[in-house]
This record gives sequence, structure tokens and C-alpha cells, in this order.
Amino acid sequence: MGLLAIWYHIGKKQNDFGQVWLALSILSWAFSGLVEIIPWENISSFPSLKEGLRSVFSLLNSWFILLALPWFRYLPKAFASLIKSKYWSYVIGVPFVFALIPTIRRMFSQEISVGITELDVYYALLTLVFLGFVLWESFTRRRLPLLGVLSLITVVVTLIAQVFKLFDDTLNLLLFSAIFKTALIMLFFALALSWVKELTETIIPGPGQLQLHFIKSTQNSTTKKIILLKGFPGNDTRQAELTPALHKLLRVFAERKFSSEEGWLEIKPKGFESSKKYDINDYNEIKRLIGCLLDGVYGKDNWAREIHFDAFKNALFEMSENRERKIRLLLPKSNIVLNP
Repeated sequence: MGLLAIWYHIGKKQNDFGQVWLALSILSWAFSGLVEIIPWENISSFPSLKEGLRSVFSLLNSWFILLALPWFRYLPKAFASLIKSKYWSYVIGVPFVFALIPTIRRMFSQEISVGITELDVYYALLTLVFLGFVLWESFTRRRLPLLGVLSLITVVVTLIAQVFKLFDDTLNLLLFSAIFKTALIMLFFALALSWVKELTETIIPGPGQLQLHFIKSTQNSTTKKIILLKGFPGNDTRQAELTPALHKLLRVFAERKFSSEEGWLEIKPKGFESSKKYDINDYNEIKRLIGCLLDGVYGKDNWAREIHFDAFKNALFEMSENRERKIRLLLPKSNIVLNP
């Protein structure tokens, strides 16, 4: 209910159903716990019904977790193309069906089925491989390394529990199950809250709030070109270190803002040869400048082009309306500090 509440208030508006699948995976554990307390020997004549139901809900738990993975924003590069592909449903669906059907058949057998839990253990191992990498990537990319380490520890504890399940070690299985299920539920909530945290941190201030401060930092006889960016939520100040060429380009934007009434810089047309000197030789210089600033604001590889790039560009720059290949800083002069 807690995960569904977070989804209802936030995820639903963004058409993100990852938390719904995670909530259903926890619900599967709830039904599995319910199976434990029902006196099946007084209800059913099938000796393997209880074990079978536990395996079915274990399979459902793993399946729902795997269904949630494509909705994760940050995925490990090794698995990203597979998880995001149209074949992902077959990758996780076919083993699920092949594990579910024999489990149900054994469950309704009049004979005691040995190894009825093996198939859900194998499917759980498949789930843990993907889940471990995805949780680590999600937490570390959001600059939460301790939660990333905790997620790996939880995966290891879960693996140990699966081993005890294979060997039918009931006492140790109960202990480790209590640990890893509690830890995973906590991690799912931490994941949801880290997503909310990221949403608040990635709010890009408008041109009226964003400020640029040009500073120089000298360390060990090396001068670094630093740009301080202010105006983010919580009066947060971010900084980006630019290459000399990109720093010079941004400074030209700022100086033109002060020196001319309109402050436009002209971009050289692509493939156009002329003796005229242009302010910017290639539009890719603007892209590199924005990318370098975003690396400083959010951390390298911690920003997404479709979420941050265009929003940041629109807050920082303005293109001429008549497609004249002219661009200028959108910030007011009072928001720009040019140090020597």
C-alpha cells in the first residue's frame, strides 16, 4: 500500500509502473506468509499443496520484480539493451511458464513431490543476478553508495537463503528469509524515495533564478576554470570545471551580454565557406558546453539527455526566432558575475 501510494501521487503522473510491479512482488510474499499459517492438512488431501503454493508465490514474486526492471531509470550497460528490448517479456516469461506448470502439476499430485521448490529457486537466481546489478546501478548513479553496498549484501543473503531452500534446511531458511525479505522491502522503499529525491534535485531553475559565477581556482600551480551555478532548490550551489575552450566560449556569451544591447552570437552555417569571422564555428560547441556544465551539476553520466539537456539549454540560452543561427545567454545581467 505504501509503494502504491507513492506511485499514485508521483509515478502515475509520469506513466511509470515500476512501483506497481514491486508492490505486487511484496504482495506475493504476503500471500506466501498466509500459506504458512493455514492448516492445509485439515483442508486438502494433496500432501504437496502447501509447498506448491509457496513455490507459486515465490515464482510470482520473482516475475513481478523482473517486470519492474524496464521501468528503472538507471540500468547497467551490460543488461540495458536486453532489459529495454521487446524480447525482455520472452526472456522472463518463458522460464516463468516452464517453472510454473510443473510446480502446479506436482502441487496437485497425490504423492509427496520431492524437489518441488527447485524450479522457483532457479528462477529466483535468475532474478537476483539482474536485480543486484540494477539496484547497484540505481543507487550509485543517484550518489547513494551506502545503499548500493547494502543492496549487494542483501542479494548475497538472499542467495544463501535459496541454498538453504534447496537443501530443505527449514530453520536457517526461516532466519535468512526473514532477513532478506525485510531488507528487500526496505530497499524497495529506499529506491522509491531515492527516485523522489532525484526528482527534486533535477529541477532546473528558470533563467530568472539561475546564476553564473566565473571564478579561477589555482592548485599546485595549475589554474582551473570553474563555473559556479546557483539558484537550485534549497539554495544549492553546483560547480562545473570547463576546458579552456569551453570556458572562453561561455565567457564570450557573458561578455556579449554586457557589451551589446541584444547580446547575440552568430553560428557559422554548416559547410559554408566565407572570409567572415563567426562567433561560433560549429553548433556542436554549444552541445559540448551544455554537456560539460551538466556533468558538473549532476555528475558525469548522472544526467539523461531527454530529461536534463533540453531543459537546461532552454534555461540558459535563447535561439533567434527567425532561424538566423543566432544564440545568446537568456540570463539577466544581474545573474552573471564576471571575475577577472
